[in-house]
Amino acid sequence: MTRQRTKVDFAHFMKEVAGKMYPNAKRIHVIMDNLNTHNESSFIKAFGKREGLRIWSRFVPHYTPKHASWLNIAENEISVLSKQCLNRRIDSEEKLKQETRAWCAKRNRSRVLVRWTFTREKAREKFPELYA
Repeated sequence: MTRQRTKVDFAHFMKEVAGKMYPNAKRIHVIMDNLNTHNESSFIKAFGKREGLRIWSRFVPHYTPKHASWLNIAENEISVLSKQCLNRRIDSEEKLKQETRAWCAKRNRSRVLVRWTFTREKAREKFPELYA
């Protein structure tokens, strides 16, 4: 959670992901939406061209479709977060960050899965113009 979502904020967050969560990974696959901050220009702006491209090169971005059921899954997860963690008054930004981090850690440990039921065959039926 940040007060804003600028290119520089995104780049610093991702650098922290790479350096603290996956320091030994050569490549980190990341699923992201198409927000204008989610690209290499954010890293260049934050760290300069050479360092920015070095950090960005560790990531393999997988951009989500603009119109797809992945959005429903993200919205479902936000709903669970709201019901399990944010369903009370939290009096400071720091406390909100602390509570959200704890909830995320617990959620990740529980390894909740999503059963993806929209198959390629169903997509072909529903969107034949895209599979011509």
